Amino acid sequence: MPRAAAFLEFDEPIELLLAEIETLSLMPSTADRQRELDGLRSRVTELRQEIYSQLTPWQRVLVARHPRRPRTRDYLSRLFADFTELHGDRRFGDDPGVVAGFARFGEDAVLVVGHQRPGPVFAGCARPEGYRKALRCMKLAEKFNRPIITFVDSAGTSPDVGSEERGMADAIAYSLREMTMLAVPVIVVVTGESAGGGALALGMGDHVLMLEYAVYGVVPVESGAQMLWGDEAHTPEASDALKITASDLVRLGVIDEVVPEPLGGAHADPLTATKRLAEPLRSTLDHLASTSSDTRVARRHEKIRRLGLAGIDGV
Repeated sequence: MPRAAAFLEFDEPIELLLAEIETLSLMPSTADRQRELDGLRSRVTELRQEIYSQLTPWQRVLVARHPRRPRTRDYLSRLFADFTELHGDRRFGDDPGVVAGFARFGEDAVLVVGHQRPGPVFAGCARPEGYRKALRCMKLAEKFNRPIITFVDSAGTSPDVGSEERGMADAIAYSLREMTMLAVPVIVVVTGESAGGGALALGMGDHVLMLEYAVYGVVPVESGAQMLWGDEAHTPEASDALKITASDLVRLGVIDEVVPEPLGGAHADPLTATKRLAEPLRSTLDHLASTSSDTRVARRHEKIRRLGLAGIDGV
């Protein structure tokens, strides 16, 4: 993936070194130049270790929003084979903000559903027809006994008038209810910045994986700052107060497992990020497939009921 012009402020020293490495790499190779390149690459590794070992919650939000961070279609192309995309909610139309279709994960036929942001930061939230499409496909997967894997990467719901007119709240509520009752295994992967009903509408599963630098909360952090302090200037404080990081959420029981990202985040090495996700996906799918559907659904319900108590007891 080519380097974008935009970069995170705390990543600036790394980006400057990467630009220097790129320039030197285009020059004729000599022994001295190779030694210089090796030194610069070592310095990049050292800086990434130093910076990413002490990220604040707000800085993790920025990493989760990085414009080069892999999206659902990136994981689809690298983790799955024979993807056949399905379109439309059979009521209004198709929403490109949600991707859904059948694919193969190794030897297993599965349904993959995920948010697909069309641009950087948190533009392009999914619309009600996207969630209705997703649930239509999930019901189809249940009919043919296909496990479901969802990729959650949504900072909220689309706020436009059309989405409200077409029943955004109803689409999310119906998805929440129906996902809790699906008889097939459901694995959720939180990959980026995820918040609110837009994230939860694809997030009701048997096992929730979360990438190390992803964030997951009740609202986008700017909204949290407005609610708690009445001022978006307090967004860094809100990022800490909302307990949105992977380490916070595994402690609270909201997620089940943290997937380590490559040094510098998934945007720094998307291929390695994908490979690190493959193993926990495989082991989780194998484990869930060996459990009866009645047991899975009962455990899913029990897990969801515990979430509120975990929040009260854990903070």
